[in-house]
Amino acid sequence: MSTTTPLEATTDRRAPLFKRLPVISHFNKSVGLQRGMLVVGLVLTGVFLLTAIFAPLLAPYGFAQLSDADGSFPTQQPPGGKHPLGTTVGGYDVLSRVIWGSQTAILVIVVAVVLSIFAGVILGLVSGYLGGWLDRVLVVVADAIYAFPSLLVAIVMAIVISGGESSLFGGVLAAAISITVVFIPQYFRVIRAETIRLKAEPFVESAKVVGASSIRIMGRHIYRNATRTLPLIFTLNASEAILTLAGLGFLGFGIEPSSAAEWGFDLNKALADTTSGIWWTGVFPGLAIVWTVLGLTLVGESINDLNDPRLRGRKRAGNKGGPDTAAAAQAAISADVRSS
Repeated sequence: MSTTTPLEATTDRRAPLFKRLPVISHFNKSVGLQRGMLVVGLVLTGVFLLTAIFAPLLAPYGFAQLSDADGSFPTQQPPGGKHPLGTTVGGYDVLSRVIWGSQTAILVIVVAVVLSIFAGVILGLVSGYLGGWLDRVLVVVADAIYAFPSLLVAIVMAIVISGGESSLFGGVLAAAISITVVFIPQYFRVIRAETIRLKAEPFVESAKVVGASSIRIMGRHIYRNATRTLPLIFTLNASEAILTLAGLGFLGFGIEPSSAAEWGFDLNKALADTTSGIWWTGVFPGLAIVWTVLGLTLVGESINDLNDPRLRGRKRAGNKGGPDTAAAAQAAISADVRSS
């Protein structure tokens, strides 16, 4: 059931395309604490994205660089001097590893979520529209996948794909595929439920009457209306993808430092340093994980609240004309009733 009021629907149709984009439209609807959460989430996520994009410019050294013109880097050097965040036991610059690690995280998010959306949307459309035995089989399979922890699937995929070797290709692909397998049922269920609702709408019946094929109806009429909630699922799944990748690296199935920078693997190597009072090798990669996951989660939760009118903050009656707004709402509702 749609949660958009006639006034909101009319306003959305008249608004410019830029203001109808997922995050922009949610920002315009937010007020008070909801807007604060959304802004904080966008700032944290924006810093993460900019760091990944401009990593070659921001990082003082390469992710696997062990020396410069002055010679080899010292090992386990405290923060300061040429190494603002210190160095690791292997002689890597911690700041450079943290910055380059954002690129690895972005790569896993893009590969995993794109594959999940592609497979989940197609399966959801076909299952919800065709129904029958195919729908029942896909629903049972989707339910069964929930029984497998994502981290366990990631470990199995790492062994199967790369034989346990921590290469860039093997580590990223193992994490991405494991996340894809776990996330497909989420997209499948959402799209399937929307497809079942939409295929009973008059515009779908009209398309059938004029002789439109099932593929055309699913691709042209149902797909556009069934995918409006994907931005919300994307943000929440992106944060889970970061945690899965970090967990995979922490358990020793991550990416070798000579292949790419990965925060979970750096945390694994920093375990032995904690007993010696060397805190900087583990604190900063951990903060990078917390920063990214917190930003993505705040954005996702804010979008979730703003999609539900019961949770959405309301502006005070004195804002933007009060009575005029009420009159406009009544007029929109009356027009909607007459058109029905």
